[in-house]
Amino acid sequence: MKLLLALAGLFALGAANQPISTSKVVCYYDSKSYVREGQARMLPMDLDPALSFCTHLVYGYAGVQPDTYKMVPLNENLDVDRTHANYRAITNFKTKYPGLKVLLSVGGDADIEDPQKYNLLLESPQARTAFVNSGVLLADQHGFDGIDLAWQFAKFKPKKIRSTWGSIWHGIKKTFGTTLVDEKETEHREGFTALVREMKQALSVKPNMQLAITVLPNVNASIYYDVPAIINLVDIVNIGAYDYYTPERNPKEADYTSPIYTPQNRNPLLNADAAVSYWTQHGTPTSKIVLGLATFARTWKLDGDSEISGVPPIHTDGPGEAGPYTKVEGLLSYPEVCAKLINPNHQKGMRPHLRKVTDPSKRFGTYAFRLPENDEGGIWVSYEDPDTAGQKASFVKSKNLGGISIVDLSLDDFRGLCTGDKYPILRAAKYRL
Repeated sequence: MKLLLALAGLFALGAANQPISTSKVVCYYDSKSYVREGQARMLPMDLDPALSFCTHLVYGYAGVQPDTYKMVPLNENLDVDRTHANYRAITNFKTKYPGLKVLLSVGGDADIEDPQKYNLLLESPQARTAFVNSGVLLADQHGFDGIDLAWQFAKFKPKKIRSTWGSIWHGIKKTFGTTLVDEKETEHREGFTALVREMKQALSVKPNMQLAITVLPNVNASIYYDVPAIINLVDIVNIGAYDYYTPERNPKEADYTSPIYTPQNRNPLLNADAAVSYWTQHGTPTSKIVLGLATFARTWKLDGDSEISGVPPIHTDGPGEAGPYTKVEGLLSYPEVCAKLINPNHQKGMRPHLRKVTDPSKRFGTYAFRLPENDEGGIWVSYEDPDTAGQKASFVKSKNLGGISIVDLSLDDFRGLCTGDKYPILRAAKYRL
């Protein structure tokens, strides 16, 4: 008996000395999922199975009122009206999960009315003051623990596929300078630095309020983010390391949408490692960096010029057809992809709807495709699955980063349609941190 007690004591001591994971799992919840139909509709109660895995829950999205520059709900009836009061329904989860931090995100490429207002706001001290005061009041009134600035900066232009003569002419034009996507980029960089400083000061009056920033995909961080000036003011830097290729930006060419490292002969900046390196090389503590991964797929139509091998980059003809649940061309949720990979009749030798191609190098990602055949059109799909989510979590761990973010919960398999397990991408990422 004494030996057993001694062994039990040693085991308990060993367990106590095990390092406790401090990695963040930042879960984004896009509230527009509330108004989707059928299996894609997500109500607040559907979040519950995910929240034991999340350290932060980010509510998307608030917006900017164009005439006053105040931060406002994008869907007032859903967010703050007494009938739904979604803001309060979400922050009330802290009662059940007391360690959970719930932030209100603004922008996120969801605020599409007059998007130029985001730049105009940065140019005016009065507009920034109106935004900051209204944002802190909105967050405080509804029980949020802080604000996430997912600022809608101008995006860099995608690469164009050119003919030989087009490439020559493009080279001549580059010799004489390049076209800016934002003629006031220096002013907007300084304005955002001021906004971060002013928002931090206003939030600091409230106890334990956090400030996060989200770097949206295809925004040039080196232009808009003065890292040394802002990094001590923010708690989290969420890097949207996905959508490097999309059917909207790149209708004629499909490629890996979110590689960890640079695929051969590609732009060396369009990958997670390069995005993280910019922030670390400019003095960001790795503990503040959170790597964002998407739960959705990007899809393209294949055409007569597409390679039969399916190996990217591959010639395409615009976005793939909309999914049955999400109903957006060029986009599929993870359960919509998973359903296309499954042979519903389980007949031996029957061709799957999509052929899945994994990446043994664990550097670039998974894709799937179906060649055009008879009356059935071809499609090419780049997506995350539990395996690639786990690989990205391992990358985060190897770099000692602060954690991972899931963008977003509503496009993960929150109903467990694929295998019966709910939130498989979130779970896989969490378990590998």
